[in-house]
Formats: sequence, C-alpha cells, structure tokens
Amino acid sequence: MHWIARVLITAAGNAFALWAINLYVPGFAVSMNPGQLALLALVLAILNFVLKPILDLIFAPVIILTLGAGVLIVNGIIVWLLPAIASRIDFLHGSISIETTLALIIGTFIISIVNFVIHLAL
Repeated sequence: MHWIARVLITAAGNAFALWAINLYVPGFAVSMNPGQLALLALVLAILNFVLKPILDLIFAPVIILTLGAGVLIVNGIIVWLLPAIASRIDFLHGSISIETTLALIIGTFIISIVNFVIHLAL
C-alpha cells in the first residue's frame, strides 16, 4: 500500500482515538473542531511514522527486556510531545491539553491499541 494512504488511514484511526479519549478520559482535553481534530490526528500519525522508529531504536533494550511493553513508553513520549508540537502550529494552538499523568497513561494506552489494530489491518 502506498505510504500516503497508510498515513491517512493511521490519521483517521488517530482521530477516532483522540475523539474517544476526549469523551472518556478526564484530564485529556482535545478541541472538538473537526478541522483541528483531523490536523492533530495527522500530526500524531506523522510523529508515529517519523519519530517512533528513532525512539524504538533508542529504547530497544528496554523494549526487549520488557518483552514489548516498552513500546508503551515510546508511545507515551510521542503523546507527551503532541501538545508541545501542536502549540507551535497556529491552527492547533490550544487544541490539546494533558493535565495529569494518569490521563497521559490511559490516553497512550488507547492510542496504542488503535494504532496496533490499524497496523494489523494494513
């Protein structure tokens, strides 16, 4: 499958995950403007395609020692960076806020599950 289609499908899944997190996880607030949500999901998908392989390489010993559970640490770092990166984009300024560590952990877990299912399907 073409890489652009993979990014767009992943972005659609991330948009769904961010929407669900906004509804069900207290402390994880995402702006519900559909344009902002779509662009935020696209930024998250691009981070997953660009930054995740680098972080996977850096955290490879942790991922191996934890039998794959270390991938949640990598995904948590990416989700933690998302508000900082979104604040640099004018259209996304203030569109996401993560208030507590528990909200970050639960949100990361939900996004990880959605991305895992998407990658299995692709």
